[in-house]
Amino acid sequence: MDEGRRRCREDTRQRILTAARRLFAEHGYDHVTVRLIAAEAEANIALINRYFGSKRELFAEVLAVQGRFPGVLDVPDEELPRRLAEYVAERLSTDRSSPVMEALVRSSSSPEIHGILRQRVSSAIMEPLVERLSGGDARLRAAIATALITGSGTLRLLYGPDAVEQPDREAVVARLEKIFRVCLEP
Repeated sequence: MDEGRRRCREDTRQRILTAARRLFAEHGYDHVTVRLIAAEAEANIALINRYFGSKRELFAEVLAVQGRFPGVLDVPDEELPRRLAEYVAERLSTDRSSPVMEALVRSSSSPEIHGILRQRVSSAIMEPLVERLSGGDARLRAAIATALITGSGTLRLLYGPDAVEQPDREAVVARLEKIFRVCLEP
């Protein structure tokens, strides 16, 4: 295959991924059709199946593109509660939300992709936390921290950037840090 065709295929694949990410974040899995994605991406509908297999597999790819919980867990153990608190405070107060988090929240009621959602949250947040924590109840503590993190996405989606009516961001971070410190320690 020549270089031009390969670039064209990759460009089309990226347009489909971008359109799907935006549509899933805006409408949720159940309300997005393959036809809608194709129209948004200005691509032939058959290419979605060729490149991704199905709408379900395309959704999984959209979630996988972001990778692991982006940079949040890449800190020394003693800094982890603070870093998680900063992440959640940022998510609660920002005008822009993570398209992946929005897609997760808006699609969570779809039984067709429940396994994909569970796997995504597990591989991106919960399992990396479990691996970092010591003690017999590491999974419980990681699950509580994951609930706080994912719950912040739901709160942000429901209330917008004014979810926390606290003008002092540091006060929000300090309170969240206390919560994460308690829930992460053995």
